[in-house]
Amino acid sequence: MRENTKKLILLHRSIHNHGGASHRLCFLASLSFFSFASVFTLITTRTTIPTATTVITSSAAESASSSFSSLPEHVFHALLHYASISNSTSVTGRMSSAEINSIAAVLRRCNSTPCNFLVFGLTHETLLWNSLNRHGRTVFVDESAYFVSKFEEKHPEIEAYDVHFATKVSDLHKLIGDAREQRRNECRPVQNLLFSECKLGINDLPNHLYEVAWDVILVDGPSDYYEEAPGRISSIFTAGVLARSKRGGAAKTHVFVHEFHKEVEKVCCGEFLCGENLVEAKDLLGHFVLEKVVNADDGFQFCLNSSSPSSIHNG
Repeated sequence: MRENTKKLILLHRSIHNHGGASHRLCFLASLSFFSFASVFTLITTRTTIPTATTVITSSAAESASSSFSSLPEHVFHALLHYASISNSTSVTGRMSSAEINSIAAVLRRCNSTPCNFLVFGLTHETLLWNSLNRHGRTVFVDESAYFVSKFEEKHPEIEAYDVHFATKVSDLHKLIGDAREQRRNECRPVQNLLFSECKLGINDLPNHLYEVAWDVILVDGPSDYYEEAPGRISSIFTAGVLARSKRGGAAKTHVFVHEFHKEVEKVCCGEFLCGENLVEAKDLLGHFVLEKVVNADDGFQFCLNSSSPSSIHNG
């Protein structure tokens, strides 16, 4: 009987190991390549990031510089031109071209150094003043709460506050007499008006406004066309005190008073702004420059010379 013969085929291990070594080498080569690529990418990325950052920073700086650049000269003069044309009619209360240009010449300097500009009265020129003081802060004060509310609703970029004026045009000389009596007390030239009891001082503005170092102040309100009107007595007194009492900012404050040829304005300018401080008169606009008081001993005198109302002349 023939025996069944089984054949056993043995596969030598070297057959499989040879193929595995080949795959392993490919894997190691690939791993080395990707490792090198990763390291190279990291190095080059770290090198180029600062360059990109520099470009971005430079771009941002240029953008910031552009946003804070001066109002272009042609735009500045265009605003003045059209404002002057619109004011060329004989409408009471509007400023002439010469008056507008006098104030604009001072505000022009605020394009390089932002100015704090306080304006008494919401008038035909309100939007012009806010535009010319492009990078500064312009605040308007008016006697009419209704007018302030409506104006801010229509022009939300305007910062305006309503104030109650307790004075009357008919009480001018009595109020001046009372202020003289209180010159070393409640109505002194240097003080924080927020805590003042002087009848001429405006003390109901938002608290923070009394801490602002005003560079330019324009008195063009409130109304003064009839005996019971509040007049500009308080506005002129307050402007004089704010200019002398400021703690920071420039040493000098430019104070403009519109229609300063009228009795109330003429008397109050002579009493609180002083003839020696009048530097220019254009039509019905008086331009005063007041210095802040540093020496406390000088804080009880408004004028160096006892100027009377007649010492103020309009040109």
